[in-house]
Amino acid sequence: MRQSVARSEPVMIGALRFVGMIGAEVIEREVERLGSDLTSRYAGLNPILICVLNGAAIFHADLVRALRFPIELDYIRVSSYNGGLESSGTIIFTAEGSTRVEGRHVILVEDIVDTGRTVQRLREYFTEQGAASVSAAALLYKREADLIGRAPEFVAFEIPNRFVIGYGLDYMGQGRNLPAVYVLDDEG
Repeated sequence: MRQSVARSEPVMIGALRFVGMIGAEVIEREVERLGSDLTSRYAGLNPILICVLNGAAIFHADLVRALRFPIELDYIRVSSYNGGLESSGTIIFTAEGSTRVEGRHVILVEDIVDTGRTVQRLREYFTEQGAASVSAAALLYKREADLIGRAPEFVAFEIPNRFVIGYGLDYMGQGRNLPAVYVLDDEG
């Protein structure tokens, strides 16, 4: 899990200023590495990759292309931020997946794991539905914010407990299209 400062111009969303944290090239390399790790672990097991929308959509698409085995895809939508800068602690299912997971290996694809509550609730949800196993692949992990104490099995970057946008992550619906990860500028 590496971290790299992106050399890019600051980004303004509303009155908030964000500065580069992880560059697009570094993200690309780490997604390829995760794809290799997942291929080593799950090739031949017919897993289901479940994208946690909306934030993980870009990461999920790139990760799928980095896998070297047949997979099945599905999507689920949950919310815990509700437009703020911190997780509310309440997980709301706003759209459930449609694929039967009974007896199957499930890989949750998350953009960011901070408190760990969302991933924990999704692990419980898919275990209750009879999944053979449930693991998580996250682009970003905030160990110091984790209230559950269980890191995702596959992590691209461990970051400090700071608010970030880009590469699928947003603030008030904006910033998802940025090719890199940006952090809220405490000095801006």
